[in-house]
Amino acid sequence: MTDPDPAVERFAELVEELEPLAGVTGPGAGGRRFGSDALKADNRIFAMLSAGRLVVKLPRARVDELVAAGEGEHYDAGRGRPMKEWLALDPASALAWEQLAREAYAFVRR
Repeated sequence: MTDPDPAVERFAELVEELEPLAGVTGPGAGGRRFGSDALKADNRIFAMLSAGRLVVKLPRARVDELVAAGEGEHYDAGRGRPMKEWLALDPASALAWEQLAREAYAFVRR
């Protein structure tokens, strides 16, 4: 039996914390298409786990600030073009996942 992935466990805890918020649906809601493993607010993705990293949708200036501080990088969905409003959090970052996800939730709900 393999050890559970800590990032997967951490994301599952995040889902538990945020699913009670208004309009939030967790992984598994909506089938197997893109975003089916993400947290959504009113059907808009605001947080997901990708390659063991928390990825959140935030205002461009906030993402730039976090990238400049060395907390992560602009998320690239595999198309070779970093997305300006998406942060892939560095696994070594000490930033709280829940706080970032709540920021992302507020951003997509505005």
